[in-house]
Amino acid sequence: MVELGGGADGMEQTRPDPTAVHRNAILAALIALSIAAWFLLIRQGAAYDADIRMASPSMGLGAPIFLAVWLAMTIAMMFPAVAPMALTFHKAQSARRKRRQAFVETWVFLSGYLVVWVASGVVAYVGALAAEAIATRLDLSMQTSARIGGLTLVAAGLYQLTPLKDLCLTKCRTPMSFIMTSWREGTLGALQMGAIHGAWCLGCCWLLCAIMFPLGMMNVAALATVTVIVFAEKTLPLGAAVAQGLGVIIFAYGLLIMIQPQALPIFHG
Repeated sequence: MVELGGGADGMEQTRPDPTAVHRNAILAALIALSIAAWFLLIRQGAAYDADIRMASPSMGLGAPIFLAVWLAMTIAMMFPAVAPMALTFHKAQSARRKRRQAFVETWVFLSGYLVVWVASGVVAYVGALAAEAIATRLDLSMQTSARIGGLTLVAAGLYQLTPLKDLCLTKCRTPMSFIMTSWREGTLGALQMGAIHGAWCLGCCWLLCAIMFPLGMMNVAALATVTVIVFAEKTLPLGAAVAQGLGVIIFAYGLLIMIQPQALPIFHG
């Protein structure tokens, strides 16, 4: 007679690994949050007059709404690329702490990451208001404003080729190295590590985000393009080469706009 089953041992073998379940839950939540953020951005963009949402750096929004949009942009554009870091952090925490604590502290880590990006949104909003005030005071023509936007793209393209960009990108591309060199214990440590990683990510991507102002903050095509750039340079095997190659393209496009302002998507008049 053939003996069926494996008793208690067989039941244990078929029982799902709680760590894997938590890891999959984190990944699924990151994907769901990113999709939800994209939905909100597309819906928000459709709610505003095209000229306002594209040509005005602040989109005519008050600070709370602007920051909410900025947070949605961060989640939509950055969460796909930050997923490997979050999952690596969860794996490291699971080896040191109880599984439930590791799950919670992974979200604390992501909260620290978002705090840095929300703080950058405050700076971006103040800068947007200042740019609008200066443009109004100087009565800049659309051609001049477009050329300034082109200069921003030129700067972003050049930054892609700098050692600082490469350093920040390396920190983002090597999750285990970051975990080993930046480890902090406890819940507060998880928050600090998230903030540190957020700072490296901001150093890597701040000018890619800055080009959204001349391209149109609610320009979905531009948002999607920058998202693909961020994901490619942070996750693909040849990400560093991708970053440099795209830097050349961004630089060339910026030069084109400076020569031919009509090449800017938000140009009108």
